[in-house]
Amino acid sequence: MRYVIEKHGAESAYWQLYRQLREDILSGEIPRGLRLPSKRLLAEELEVSVITVEHAYALLVDEGYAEARPRSGYYAAFGGAAAGSPPPRASLADMSAAHRAPEDFPFSSLARTMRSVLSEYDRRILDKSPNRGCRELREALCAWLRRSRGLELSPEQIVVGSGAEYLYGLVVQLLGRERVYALEDPCYEKIRRVYEANGARCEALRMGPDGIESAALQASAARVLHVTPFHSYPSGVTASAAKRHEYAAWARARNAVIVEDDYDAELASPTRQIETIASLAPERVIYMNSFSKLLAPAMRTAFMVLPGEWNEEYRRRLDFYSCSVPVYDQYVLAAFLNGGHLERYINRRRRQQKKNKEQSL
Repeated sequence: MRYVIEKHGAESAYWQLYRQLREDILSGEIPRGLRLPSKRLLAEELEVSVITVEHAYALLVDEGYAEARPRSGYYAAFGGAAAGSPPPRASLADMSAAHRAPEDFPFSSLARTMRSVLSEYDRRILDKSPNRGCRELREALCAWLRRSRGLELSPEQIVVGSGAEYLYGLVVQLLGRERVYALEDPCYEKIRRVYEANGARCEALRMGPDGIESAALQASAARVLHVTPFHSYPSGVTASAAKRHEYAAWARARNAVIVEDDYDAELASPTRQIETIASLAPERVIYMNSFSKLLAPAMRTAFMVLPGEWNEEYRRRLDFYSCSVPVYDQYVLAAFLNGGHLERYINRRRRQQKKNKEQSL
């Protein structure tokens, strides 16, 4: 057995095992369809508990690198596309109807945070925000993305705006209207409307059960690909690990740009750290996220992360735009993130989701 677990390493044992297995699956050392070692055998060989191996295998399944077969074991599942019918469509009204604060929203924690910010910052909440957003929020976002996505970023790469739609418009101005923008079909209709309202030409790429169909992606002439890898609306499709790698490879081969709309990923993936396309091809991805769905629709705060060359291009051409989010809201969100309130809330909702799923079986 060539896997090695550092018992006193900085990473937990199950995370070390997960990473090593994932690398072997990615490299083809463990080909698709090959059965993984039994949990008990692997635990004995590595001198770890069976629960440790179970956690590692569960992560591989959650990320799409492996599949669990009842009474048979775990098998490598990287590569290939799932078969099935295309996902359904939905309207803007459908999206709006589902867009309201959950019943378990941590309002008391938010209220305490708001009072604390008023006390700490006093009249500074009346100041004008820096154009890219307050330093405090951008630093808090960097720390949160490091913990939740494994992304190593600098605050200078982040642009804060009032909702994802506002940022879509900036993306078109940054990348150019002459490019073709490929979108998932179906996708959240407002994405297409905002791009077209800003003068961009859009191309719809048919969705399959694990993401955009490979034939449609390869046939596309687009130079920008806008995808929602986790729980895409309205299809509910989450891109498989193989599909996320396919998107990254496509962008590199075409010298194209991916706009990764990380909408709803926290609740679509039960893993501790979510693998993004940005982590696979950081130089080709504009990463984007919003707190409107995760927390409440009134929290109109979104942000995007710009890779090197596009960050410089934004600085040269678009840095004059004022930040559209009030300073007070930014300070509150920064304190909410730094206090761990968001992660506790997410963990609580994940536990409830797991419980509901178990009860429905």
